[in-house]
Amino acid sequence: MLASAPIGVFDSGVGGLTVLRALRAQLPRESFIYLGDTARLPYGTKSPETVVRYAVQAADALVARGIKALVVACNTAAAAALPTLQARFPGLPLIGVVEPGARAAVAASRSGRIAVLATEGTVLGGAYQQSILRLQPQAQVSAMACQLFVALAEEGWMDGAVADATARRYLAPLLETGEAVRPDVIVLGCTHFPALRTVIAAVAGEGVQIVDSAATTAKAVAEQLAAAGLSAAATSSAPEVRFLATDGLLRFITVGARFLGEDIPAGDVELIDL
Repeated sequence: MLASAPIGVFDSGVGGLTVLRALRAQLPRESFIYLGDTARLPYGTKSPETVVRYAVQAADALVARGIKALVVACNTAAAAALPTLQARFPGLPLIGVVEPGARAAVAASRSGRIAVLATEGTVLGGAYQQSILRLQPQAQVSAMACQLFVALAEEGWMDGAVADATARRYLAPLLETGEAVRPDVIVLGCTHFPALRTVIAAVAGEGVQIVDSAATTAKAVAEQLAAAGLSAAATSSAPEVRFLATDGLLRFITVGARFLGEDIPAGDVELIDL
C-alpha cells in the first residue's frame, strides 16, 4: 500500500461531500476518490441488510481503484456496515463518521444531555446512542429521525420559512421539555444536515451546541494515516480529487457543489455501476 495512493470516501449521495470538504482542509496533500451512490439514495430508509450490501459494493469499487484508506462518510452506512467492512478489509485503515461524532458530542456536553438528529435508519440502529453511552455511561441520549432535512438540503432550501418550520417541528419534542432535561448538544447525525446548521442552531437557541462529525472524522483519518505510515509526503505530486456517481451526473455536479463548497468540473465525475 503506497502513501501516494488516494483515500476513498463514499456516501449514499452528495451529503458526504461535507466530510470530503473537511478531509481536504485537514489533509491538503492527500488525493481522494469520492463515490456517491446516487442511484440508490437515500440509505436512511433502507433495511440494515440492504445498507450493508450497498456499502460492501461501494467499498469494493473504491478498493479496486487502489485506495490506501476508506472513509464511510454516511452515518447510516457507518452505523450498519462498519463491522462488516472491517472484517472484509482487515489491513485497510477504515473510519466511519459515527464514533468521531459521538466523541465530539461527549466532549462538548456539560450536562450529559445529548440529542441526535439523523435518518430513520441511523436512529433505529442506535449506533450513536450506543457510542455516546460507551464514552459516557451516565449520558442522557435522545434521538430524532428527521428525514425531511435530507430533501431540504438536496433542494438547496437551507433557510427561509420552510426550513425554519421544519426545524421547529422536528426539534419541538426535544426543546419543549424544560431546562432540567433539555439537551445542551445536538449532533447532526447525517451528512446532509450541516447544510441546515444555521437554521437548526437558530431554532435550538443559545446554550445548545451543534456538533457534526466532519472535522472530527478528518482528524481521525489523519491520525490513522500517520500511525500506519501512510501520510502523503511533502514531496508528493499535486493532490487530485476524482468523483464517481451511480446516476444523475448533472444533479451530482450541481447539488454536490453546495455541499463541497466549490464547483465540481463535469470532467472529474465518472458514471459507474455497482
